[in-house]
This record gives sequence, C-alpha cells and structure tokens, in this order.
Amino acid sequence: MTRFSVVGELPASFWDFASQRIAAMSFRDIDDTMDEYSIGWVSVADMFDAGFAYSSYAAGDYIALTMRVDERKVAPAVLKKFVMKEEERIKREKQIPRLGRAARVEIKERIRAELIRNSPPVPATYDLCWNLADNTLLFFSTSKKAMALLEDLFKETFNLSLILQIPWLTGQRMAEGEALEHYETMRPAILL
Repeated sequence: MTRFSVVGELPASFWDFASQRIAAMSFRDIDDTMDEYSIGWVSVADMFDAGFAYSSYAAGDYIALTMRVDERKVAPAVLKKFVMKEEERIKREKQIPRLGRAARVEIKERIRAELIRNSPPVPATYDLCWNLADNTLLFFSTSKKAMALLEDLFKETFNLSLILQIPWLTGQRMAEGEALEHYETMRPAILL
C-alpha cells in the first residue's frame, strides 16, 4: 500500500459535497460503447456498483472507495500482424508493388478501430481508505501509473491534492516537542 496526505480544506457540509462529487465521478461502463477508456469510483464491495446501491462509501470518519479503470487495448504485435496482412491483400488485389504512405496510415487506423471494437475492456481496480480525521489516505497499490491516475481523479473529484508520504515526512508528522527540533536538524543521507 501507499500512504498519502490529503492537502486542502474540506467544505463545511462535507458529506453532501462528497455525495455529489462521488456520484459525478462514478465509473461509467464502456462494455456497450466504442470508448477505449473509462475511470471512476465504484463500491469497495462490488466493482459493478457505481451507484453505491449495495454498499456505502462512508464508514464513520472514513471514506472507502475503489478506483476502477477499464481500458481497451490492442497489442502492438497483433496490430502489426493484421495491418501487414491487409496491406498484402490490397497489393495483391490491385497488383501493385507498394502502397503509398496515406494508404498505409488509413489501413492502420481502420484495422486498429476494428480490433478495438472487437476487444473487451480490461478492468483494473484499486482500493483506497481516506481517514478524514487526520487527512491521510491509504491506497492499496504501489503502481506508479495507478498512483498518477489516483492523484488526478482525486483532485478532479474533491478539489484536494494528495502528497505521497515517504518515511521522512511521516516521521516529521509524528515527532513532537524536543524530538521535532532534533528531527529538523537531521538531514536524509544516501547510504552507499
């Protein structure tokens, strides 16, 4: 898991605000569309529950959500194979030795669109738990791509920023009194 600090002021009527924003940024299914990408919030208990009908995201002073990302992808090798196959078919059909650049680009775009249309979206889910009392968030992934997606979606949803908590910053938050003064005089060092 990865730990973040939440930076920014919570609105006065936070639960109403959170309800509106989570609903606005809830996950939209792309199974029956031609869209290639979708990201949004779903229930921790059920990745198909984007309306939170079966499970609430609120638990005391905590918000528990799952970030769901669906993406249609075509492997580059698969695309290359089908593009080459189509180019060869057209060259044989027209009895020409080479295709022009514009024709090759058009073939590649058409084949990619066909492959995308026929490929199901691949889902990925990432859970998080936001402690409202101390403004910390636990994200249950260490993937750099997932963390970047979370930071963007969280900012768009709540208009709050996330700061990655490295051990140095966590220790600084925990230190008090004289320990904090000594902590400030220490500097991180690179050990070889």
